[in-house]
Amino acid sequence: MPELRFRHRTAEGIVEATAESPEELDAFELAIPVEPPEVWGAGVTYERSLDARVKESAVKELYTLVYDAERPELFLKDSGCRRTVGPGEPIGVRGDSSWDVPEPEIAVVLGKRGALAGLTIGNDVSSRDIEGTNPLYLPQAKIFAGACALGPAVLVPDDWEAPLEIRMRIADAAGSELFAGETSTAKMRRSFVELAEWLVRDNPVPAGSVMLTGTGLVPPDDFTLEPGHVVEIHVPGIGTLTNPVVAAADLLTTTRSENNV
Repeated sequence: MPELRFRHRTAEGIVEATAESPEELDAFELAIPVEPPEVWGAGVTYERSLDARVKESAVKELYTLVYDAERPELFLKDSGCRRTVGPGEPIGVRGDSSWDVPEPEIAVVLGKRGALAGLTIGNDVSSRDIEGTNPLYLPQAKIFAGACALGPAVLVPDDWEAPLEIRMRIADAAGSELFAGETSTAKMRRSFVELAEWLVRDNPVPAGSVMLTGTGLVPPDDFTLEPGHVVEIHVPGIGTLTNPVVAAADLLTTTRSENNV
C-alpha cells in the first residue's frame, strides 16, 4: 500500500505524520514535507519543455541537442533549503525579469547513492526571459529567493513507474483563473531512475536531497507570474501544492532580517 508522509505545525513544533489519502491533509497546518540539503533540477525532459525553450532562446539548437542526447541537463537549484518553501508559503519572481513562470514537476526525494526514496510535488519557478537571452544565464534564471516550492506530502509509491498526472491552476488575487492545464509523466523523455543515476555520477549528493524532474506544462508566451497570483499544482495521490506569488526582493529582505545579514 502506498505511504503518504507529511509534516505539520503544532504548538510544540513541527511533527511528522502519515496519512492514507491526500484529503486527510486538509485538517493540518502543513510544513514543508522534507528539508533537502540540496535541490537539483533536470531540464528538457518533456517535448513541451523543449518546444518552449527552443522558442524563447537565442541559441535554439542547444536544447534540441540536449533532448536527443544521452546525458541530461542537470543544474543545482538550491542548497541548505535557503530558497525552497513549503505549502502555503510565498514563491518569488525576480525584479529584473519580465517573463516568469511556474514549472510544475514531480520531485524525487533521494536516499543514499541516488536511490529513489519518495515523490512529492515541486515548483521550479523560472525566469524565461533571462535564460532565453543566453543559456549561460541559467543560474540567474533558476536560483533566487523563493524560486522553489515542495509539498504537500511525500508519497512512497508501490509502483515507481506508474504515470502521474500533473495539473496546474494559476489565479489572480481575486481568485479568477488565469491559466489551467495538465500533463503526465508518461510524456517524459527520461525515467526517474535514469536522471538520478546521472545526478550522482561522480557527484556527492547527500541523502535527503530532492531532484526536480522537469516540466511538461508551460503557460502561453503572453503569460507572466506577478505578485498577487496564486499557483496550485495537484497530483492525485500526493495532494495540492498551493503558493502565493510575491516579489523575490521582499523574501530576500525578510531572510536578511531574520539572519541579521
